[in-house]
Amino acid sequence: MPERVVVIGNGMVGHRFCERLRERDAEGRYEIQVFGEEPRPAYDRVHLSEFFSGKSAGDLALTTAEAYAEMGIDLRLGERVEQIDLEKRELYTSQGRYVGYDVLCFATGSVPFVPPIPGATQDGVFVYRTIEDLEAISAWGEQARRAAVIGGGLLGLEAAKAVRDMGLETHVLEAAPRLMPRQVDARGAALLTREIEALGVQVHVDVRTECILGEADQVTGLRFKEGDDLPVEMVVVSAGIRPRDDLARTAGLEVAQRGGIVVDDGLATSQPGVYAIGECAVHRGMIYGLVAPGYEMAEALVDRLIGGERAFAGGDLSTKLKLMGVDVASFGDPFADEAGEANCAVFEDPRRGVYQKLLYSSDGERLVGGILVGDADRFMPLLQQCKSEAPLPDSSEELLFGPRGEAGDEELDDSVQICSCNDVSVGAIRAAIAEEELSTVGGIKACTRAGTGCGGCLPQVTKILARELEKAGREVTTNVCEHFAFTRQELFEIIKVNRIESYGALLASHGAGQGCEICRPVVASILATTWNDPILNHQNLQDTNDRFLANIQRGGTYSVIPRIPGGEITPDKLILLGEVAQRYGLYCKITGGQRVDLLGARVDQLPSIWEELVNAGFESGHAYGKALRTVKSCVGSTWCRYGVQDSVGFAVRVEERYRGLRAPHKLKSAVSGCIRECAEAQGKDFGIIATENGWNLYLCGNGGSNPRHADLVASDVDEERVIQLIDRFLMYYIHTANPLERTARWVERMDGGIEYLKRVICDDALGICEQLERDMQALVDSYQCEWREVVENPERRALFRHFATDTEADPTLSFVEERGQRRPSDWPDAQPPAADSEEESRSWVHLARVEDFPKDSGSTVKVGNRQIAVFRFESRGEWYATQAMCPHRKDMVIGRGLLGSQAGEPKVACPLHKKTFSLKNGCGLSDPEFALETYEVEIREGEVFALLPDDFTSGAPLRPSHRDATSSH
Repeated sequence: MPERVVVIGNGMVGHRFCERLRERDAEGRYEIQVFGEEPRPAYDRVHLSEFFSGKSAGDLALTTAEAYAEMGIDLRLGERVEQIDLEKRELYTSQGRYVGYDVLCFATGSVPFVPPIPGATQDGVFVYRTIEDLEAISAWGEQARRAAVIGGGLLGLEAAKAVRDMGLETHVLEAAPRLMPRQVDARGAALLTREIEALGVQVHVDVRTECILGEADQVTGLRFKEGDDLPVEMVVVSAGIRPRDDLARTAGLEVAQRGGIVVDDGLATSQPGVYAIGECAVHRGMIYGLVAPGYEMAEALVDRLIGGERAFAGGDLSTKLKLMGVDVASFGDPFADEAGEANCAVFEDPRRGVYQKLLYSSDGERLVGGILVGDADRFMPLLQQCKSEAPLPDSSEELLFGPRGEAGDEELDDSVQICSCNDVSVGAIRAAIAEEELSTVGGIKACTRAGTGCGGCLPQVTKILARELEKAGREVTTNVCEHFAFTRQELFEIIKVNRIESYGALLASHGAGQGCEICRPVVASILATTWNDPILNHQNLQDTNDRFLANIQRGGTYSVIPRIPGGEITPDKLILLGEVAQRYGLYCKITGGQRVDLLGARVDQLPSIWEELVNAGFESGHAYGKALRTVKSCVGSTWCRYGVQDSVGFAVRVEERYRGLRAPHKLKSAVSGCIRECAEAQGKDFGIIATENGWNLYLCGNGGSNPRHADLVASDVDEERVIQLIDRFLMYYIHTANPLERTARWVERMDGGIEYLKRVICDDALGICEQLERDMQALVDSYQCEWREVVENPERRALFRHFATDTEADPTLSFVEERGQRRPSDWPDAQPPAADSEEESRSWVHLARVEDFPKDSGSTVKVGNRQIAVFRFESRGEWYATQAMCPHRKDMVIGRGLLGSQAGEPKVACPLHKKTFSLKNGCGLSDPEFALETYEVEIREGEVFALLPDDFTSGAPLRPSHRDATSSH
């Protein structure tokens, strides 16, 4: 009989233990039973804060109950273990069950530490640990304006980012003299503080909270021991963790004086057959609050249980992370110099926000630690140098900047851990590439799990792959995709030189197959940029946003963002926007780029909304395209007492010149009227700042998840020179960038970087500037508003509908009221489809005529009370039909997906999250966890028929109800 392993806890470490034990227990020696208190299976706590940027509980899930069942693991959710009898080897649960065990593994994790502050139990005080905590914070934040986070460590700053992203005035309170006192020193923390405060977060260090103030048992503020009060309506406590050892303590296991279940190098506790891993365990006096050491513990324990001798000798506390867009890393002993045990070398660049410190042994022979703030690209080779104790190079500069300036290009030893989240070494990746003949990063992720945690190791994984392929004499391809053996730059030149004007012509002359969701939009962008014909001329090449000239949102509705050049708008136009929003029941939001976002429009409503806007003088804002989005501006010299130039007027000129310009990625710009920089021009793809003598031009900045400060390329120049340089810059970027590559990443990849770009566009080093200017002027002269073209073209207008043969709206749309406006009802937790219990009875059903369906595209058809998606794959001469509902998010949008093929297999990409599915059998190609139901299609004398389950015409509901408090519109 197999031995029973009972695991208490279903967090990230507990999940890893179960997964690895099932993988390595080839003989079936163990059966596994897991008890988790939370109502959902293990999820990713490392990326918990992404919940506030749109990720759902389903997106954060590491697994599903179904996946556990498939592995033969008995998962009990929402069931707490309350007592353990170590002598009987039996435990008692909250469901009143007694469960015996042969092996018991504690993976109970930790609980947030809440200091004994008076008032901490009031409404509005939260901890930051679980999805339920985040849901409560999000709900409370809707009625708050200001929030304080108690704790300036790693989790505290994560919490602060989440609160700030909710739009609240945010304060971080740290009792120590600096932020992140366990990872960075005083100088690094000072730089980190400056960068965080530049984002609008107020940092208070060396402060102690005396009490949390409140009225009617609800938070109103904080009082510090120093005597000051801070008014806030919400408090998030993130002051550290405490091991979850109460159950072990009651059972009689040995626990450390400061908490935690004591374990040896084999992760065994004081009781035979009982083990502990993760944050609940104390190993050699150390509690590890990082997931990577917990994973190492899980791996070591699994090895022991299957007969190995692997020991846990201690976890690596080196960390590399991004906090509010700022790189922060530390390795080895980052404070060895403070103890007098090491010497240090420091590089600091306040202008770029970079601080780097390396610590050397007293004899100067080896690297013992370091701190990197603002630029952590050298983290991996420095960590390798530290772990290997290899001799140091003659120059410290080589450690920070690489030999001869070739940063990050060194060979890494096989023993180096490349992915700390999943304990994957460089050697394991190299072996997988060779043995499995891998050629893509996706293949490496699937085979080794490297890069599937925090993702911070992916740049190094990509470099290793390219180097190994090159060593093996295998091609390192930079082709767009499998259908074109060319880069984007090469396709651009092919299209331009050969005057190719359609995707079909390009595929016939230079490609193969039927294309895919990668190459089709790339070619459509090149065609639009080269010939500037309407984007709807290439409708079947476009993802849903460009196909319907609007951004798809939850539920399958769209947002409408008219262009407001420079953010300048008349009262009449403001009034009209409000009237349109009222008439169509749209949600209103001011965007970060000084425009008005009208959300919640059905696809069939879009032309009518645009017609009202176009008639009032508005035009498309291209918020849906890889194109110029906005040119933000301050009020400049027109109103501001500090302004030295007319920033609004110049912003309007710039935006109207480059409106509609298609590019490899979106473009953002700003114009500031003085050096106070209220328009944040130095964080844009191209930014302009006024001076007393003209304008300064900055290029290649961007915000987002990986921000980059723009570089100054011209000073005190007049408007005409600014326009000339921007013309050259944008066209050179369009000619040479990779698909979906922002200007910041483009210039970082460019040999010579910004200095080379200056020589190209300022000094005409390549002799191409005159041509670049002509190309731009041709685009400017041929601009036309894409919305107007639809409004005035009946054939185009007829394409904007949900059903192929009916003007009816999608009846499954549902909304809830929130803060005086309506928003989409909440998505359900993502669940894979249940397998059919038996073969359904099917009959042939007439759908529509052939001409009702666009070529090489899809449409939705209503059958009785149900919906299906029908795809006319003209280039293959084939027809397909699937369920219309996205299996991931349960919205009726599959019919708007983009067609393509993969290794000859026809596929469709869901427009919501780009998951791809086979059209032949519905299998998930990008995510096997989800699948589509498929139906056979026949064409009979110009009519389209599908073989559908009989219940499609029996009045069955469109889909199972999954939304609360919903209302149809």
